[in-house]
Amino acid sequence: MRHRKSGRKLNRSNSHRTAMFKNMARALLTYEQIRTTDVKAKELRRVVDKLITLALRNDLHARRQAYKVLGNHQLVQRLFDEIGPRFAGGQGGYTRIIKLSQPRTGDCAPMVIIELTKKASDAPAPEKVEEKAADTAAKEAPAKKAPAKKAAPKAEAPAEETAPAPEEAPVEEAPAEEAPVEEAPVEEAPAEEPDPKKEA
Repeated sequence: MRHRKSGRKLNRSNSHRTAMFKNMARALLTYEQIRTTDVKAKELRRVVDKLITLALRNDLHARRQAYKVLGNHQLVQRLFDEIGPRFAGGQGGYTRIIKLSQPRTGDCAPMVIIELTKKASDAPAPEKVEEKAADTAAKEAPAKKAPAKKAAPKAEAPAEETAPAPEEAPVEEAPAEEAPVEEAPVEEAPAEEPDPKKEA
């Protein structure tokens, strides 16, 4: 009798099956979505859900257990620092299986996409939230400072009204001197060009 023998053999030896699911778990946690057969995805779901449950525990022993499956320190760090916190407060259901309409060419195996239910693109990054808060604070701060700036020029305005009259006169004269210099080359160019065009 086949009691207490859960899981599918998938026509592979024990070591081959273990290695295959380790590789598929690495791929799923790296890309957050992979395409595989229906039966493999249902078995992979068991492995990945256990890894995410370890990430929710977030202690040293859980990290070592996850490393036994993943075999990559960077991937373990990503699992515990980025992927695990997305599912905080959840009670399972970390993966989703979506059936594809077309079977695999060759053996007609039913194909699916297995993906994490909460992806990095769906969840707002905490940095962006902090940046938005900083932007709104920066916008409010100049608005509060602006009335103070307006009040200061009003107090200084009577003192400036008497002095600016001599300063403005020299500033206006300088552009008047430059204008005739710029106009002279512009007048010469149109006089030379029309003659060759009319001859041709």
